[in-house]
Amino acid sequence: MGKIGSNGLNVAQIAARWRDAIYSSPHFIAAAGALLLGAIQLGGLTAQIVAGGFSLDTLILLSDKVIAGIMSGAHRMISGVFAVTMAIGLLMRSRLAWVVISGVLTINLGLWLLTRDTSGALVLYQMVLLAFLIRFRNHFDHSSVIAATIFSLGSIAMLLAYGVLGSFLLGKQFSPAIADFSTALYFSVVTMSTVGYGDIQPVTPEARLYVVSLIILGITIFATSLSTVLIPLIQHRFQSILKGRGKFMKQSGHYVIVSQSALALNTYRELVSRGKKALFITINEPENRMDGVEYIVGSANDLDILKQADCADAEAILALGDDDANNAFVVLAAKELSKNLKTVVAVNDARNLQRVKRVGPDVVIAPTILGSELLAMAVTGEDTTDSNLVARLFQSDHAENEAAASGS
Repeated sequence: MGKIGSNGLNVAQIAARWRDAIYSSPHFIAAAGALLLGAIQLGGLTAQIVAGGFSLDTLILLSDKVIAGIMSGAHRMISGVFAVTMAIGLLMRSRLAWVVISGVLTINLGLWLLTRDTSGALVLYQMVLLAFLIRFRNHFDHSSVIAATIFSLGSIAMLLAYGVLGSFLLGKQFSPAIADFSTALYFSVVTMSTVGYGDIQPVTPEARLYVVSLIILGITIFATSLSTVLIPLIQHRFQSILKGRGKFMKQSGHYVIVSQSALALNTYRELVSRGKKALFITINEPENRMDGVEYIVGSANDLDILKQADCADAEAILALGDDDANNAFVVLAAKELSKNLKTVVAVNDARNLQRVKRVGPDVVIAPTILGSELLAMAVTGEDTTDSNLVARLFQSDHAENEAAASGS
């Protein structure tokens, strides 16, 4: 393979770099592709309007060719509007934008099969863009309220522009005629909202078709906007209220469990089965929340978090995490908040048992130490009665001796 350029890169290396660039940032390519499609779809209409100028007189005197172009190419104009709007969403890797632009491309190709009114080059371009979006569909997995809001606001703005411009250009085909932008804006809003006062009516087939398209687009876009913005916000608010219920109510006589370890989860289930109230303090947002369980996210070493959990009025706080040092700090913070608060701490490493005891917990439990003792007792035939097991589970002196022996 021959070298290309002074940097010594051959064709294969250049192709590999291009492939890596495409695979690392397909959302940039998709956004640029959608933006270019929108520019192509809207380019003819934009050029015709710009050629006539933007003054009121020149807009009124736009030729019938422009009006006919709007009506005959309505689907191209609509797809162009969505392509431009969705380019922003694709750049943000929005799943919603991916669905919308893929749907627009599919509809465009379907209409081409029926009408054959689109150039072959543009059809090929849309096929390539659709194939690209399908190939990298897993890359567009973001669900963002911001992206949905941009899409909704952009769609509404484009729809409003379509309504005002179309009704103004077709003004003479209404009774009474629409002769100014304020009347065009009024008619567009009334039509899109499906209020329909009846004071302005279309009198020609072209105007009636335009009004039908405006009503359909208005209902579709407003419904989509509600479903993509308002409903997720409302759901999020309800979830926050449900997750945080009881947070604003004073609690007492409950148990505060620190951590989401297996020991913590099993302890919670046992407490609930006995009719006790309990809540969790976790350093991170739990991945799998249990229904009906209150979680407080934060560090249990923070007095504000402990106060939020009403630890001063709790029956006990149980530091059952996998980190012995953090468990000890939880006990210190709990003692600082209330000296009367009962503290239970789990020790996972026998070598840390004596250090943890120095912070003064009321109960020290060492499940791993107990497990090793149970195994040794079982294989050597020692007494494994319930009273003996409980004594060994909470007998600190015996556990200390075991820890000292393991450390020597």
